[in-house]
Amino acid sequence: MRIPRVMSTQHPDNVSLPFFAETSDMSGEDEIQEAYYAFSHLGCDEQMWDSEGKEVDDFVVKKLLTRYSHFFRNRKLGRDCFLTLRIPNPSVEKEEAKILVEALESIPRSMDAARLFYGEAPAPIFEVILPMTTSARELNRVYYFYKNFISGKQYQPIYEGDITLAEWVGEFLPESINVIPLFEDISSMVRADEILEDYLRDKGFPRLRVFLARSDPALNYGSVSAVLANKIALKKLERLSALLEIEIHPILGVGSPPFRGNLTPYTVELVLHEYPCVETFTVQSAFKYDNPIEDVIEAIKKIKNFIRYPLEDFDEKQALALIEKTSREYQRLIEPLAPLVNRVARDIPRRRMRKLHVGLFGYSRSLGKVSLPRAIGFCGACYSMGLPPELLGLNALNREEILELKELYRNLEKDFSLAMQYFNPKVLEILPEEVKKSLIKALDLINHLSLDCSPDPAHQEATARIIRHLKRNDNASLTDMIIEAGHLRRFLG
Repeated sequence: MRIPRVMSTQHPDNVSLPFFAETSDMSGEDEIQEAYYAFSHLGCDEQMWDSEGKEVDDFVVKKLLTRYSHFFRNRKLGRDCFLTLRIPNPSVEKEEAKILVEALESIPRSMDAARLFYGEAPAPIFEVILPMTTSARELNRVYYFYKNFISGKQYQPIYEGDITLAEWVGEFLPESINVIPLFEDISSMVRADEILEDYLRDKGFPRLRVFLARSDPALNYGSVSAVLANKIALKKLERLSALLEIEIHPILGVGSPPFRGNLTPYTVELVLHEYPCVETFTVQSAFKYDNPIEDVIEAIKKIKNFIRYPLEDFDEKQALALIEKTSREYQRLIEPLAPLVNRVARDIPRRRMRKLHVGLFGYSRSLGKVSLPRAIGFCGACYSMGLPPELLGLNALNREEILELKELYRNLEKDFSLAMQYFNPKVLEILPEEVKKSLIKALDLINHLSLDCSPDPAHQEATARIIRHLKRNDNASLTDMIIEAGHLRRFLG
């Protein structure tokens, strides 16, 4: 089976709207066209179809095949291009739990549509992504629920002595699906190998795809911790692959802002060499719609042509120690900063219809009752007031530890050089005192790095207007100013 290299996603981090969008908060029919556009024009070979936290069209396969038959006649879904469902996790998202059932029920129906279109055909959907995975039991529930209660029910008689369900309404195929764990919290990332070894114990899979988040770990623990946790997980997955003699294909969920991964059409080589063992990278909405299309297409080609190689060895204990220090300080600073972030985030335009993501700060006991927007809203708020969130928590380190971090995090200087273009010193005037003191220390520490940056004057002017607005406690909307600053960065958040 060919493993896709570039996964187009529906993350709403874009400022500009694609030409086919009928509304500013894309949904429904826009997303059907988006999937076709990602395959046919941009060259992506996979589309995430997200049913977590938003309404989703369960007839996507039928609509793609009927509306764009000229393309899909020659490019088979499930063989040449792939649709992968992201489903809710019932262990965490109780109110969304039954959407899981609806999404899984749509898989055999999609198979029927593909058979009508192609005749004999591979399953157009055969993998699902389980977000916020923390245990093998959660993965097994999805895997066996589909096998026993979706495809398995075809063998049951309608009633005693009657024909089976398959004889009545047709087969339910595929008979089983692959479940892709999405690890989003650091404690699960650093024991991803243990969770997967447990999950694989009774299965003879020759390969497994594993998804590592980059945005939500940054939101919950800081960007430095997110980078290091991803690298620890990737090394552990490499060792597990060798131990079990199974191919493990990592997916990395990177966004355009440095805080969320720094994958843009102009930083592709940097990201590929930071994470050389990753098989599949996500290209999110800002990547696709906030850059010239010719640059987007060229960057996607580079990802698809890149030859993977193992991640270099590093001191994992040292990385864990740095995670502990920076994440603890980051979380300490978030609590006093949250009201200001939430004030700005409420005026960030919505680009998709999505609900609040359940995360660490939504139910944290150790930090008090602190609520934050999703990672994109958080990023958009911070960058829009001239506060690169990469700086938060860095002050916990000393000069020697900063230099140690540079050895572990290859793109540290390049990522911070880009982020610091968006720093506006005037933001210090509106920050809570403890955040201000910590930020000044972080700014002093990064002087020990070789940063190649100068402030973007247009962005500084845009953020200065937002800062003045906040200083006056003006209740008028910030949306137009936020959009202006986002256009200059080429991402919303």
